Amino acid sequence: QVQLVESGGGLVQAGGSLKLSCAASGRTFSRYDMAWFRQVPGKEREFVAGINWSGGATAYTDSVTGRFTISRDSGKNTVYLQMSSLKPEDTAVYYCAAKWAGAVIDTATLYVYWGQGTQVTVSA
Repeated sequence: QVQLVESGGGLVQAGGSLKLSCAASGRTFSRYDMAWFRQVPGKEREFVAGINWSGGATAYTDSVTGRFTISRDSGKNTVYLQMSSLKPEDTAVYYCAAKWAGAVIDTATLYVYWGQGTQVTVSA
């Protein structure tokens, strides 16, 4: 069992930056692929960024490539999402998710543990 707690969301102006954190409980953090998803009302949850269990592979959705960076610190059982050059269309609830290590890291249905979400609002 893994519990995930996100933090770092908030209100920021377009062009600004935020860093989200996701703290994971449990002693097997290093065995999990981790990812960030986001969702706006009325739309499906969208993959944003993922990182494999070792930190050696990452993936991003096209709209955030070059602006967002996912990283993990196994010593702190934490995964981060550094978001820069934020746009109003990045406004959403951001969720952290975890799954057992595997080849695919961008598919929501593969993730079994989810955080409660943190709101990110980007004003124009």
